[in-house]
Amino acid sequence: MSVTTYKWTIERYHQVIAAGLFDNESVELLSGDIIVMPPEGKTHAYYNSEVGDYLRAILGAKVKIREAHPITLPNNSEPIPDLAIVKPLGTIYLEHHPYPEDIFWLIEFSLVTLSKDLNEKKAIYSEAGIAEY
Repeated sequence: MSVTTYKWTIERYHQVIAAGLFDNESVELLSGDIIVMPPEGKTHAYYNSEVGDYLRAILGAKVKIREAHPITLPNNSEPIPDLAIVKPLGTIYLEHHPYPEDIFWLIEFSLVTLSKDLNEKKAIYSEAGIAEY
């Protein structure tokens, strides 16, 4: 007997999120797999916030800096990068998370997740056409 894993689509993933199945856990969708994210440590939180503030100060209203919010990619992925520097599209983001064409660049701060960020997430971002990561 072989083992088959269930591959999630973005639509089904949104349904389970809306149903509250992961209300007490931080998860992201990577290539159809739901990944439980580790808790954010103090060092990670500090640098994420500091770099976000720095980028806001130097880039101003030219971009939107999103801290730890999902982006939607066509490869059944909805990762949550630490920082996403995206087009300032305003209320469009009430309708959907940023798509690849809305993203200027992504930043991940890694210690615990370094291997995942340099391998799996890098490949997912590259496949989606995100050049700056």
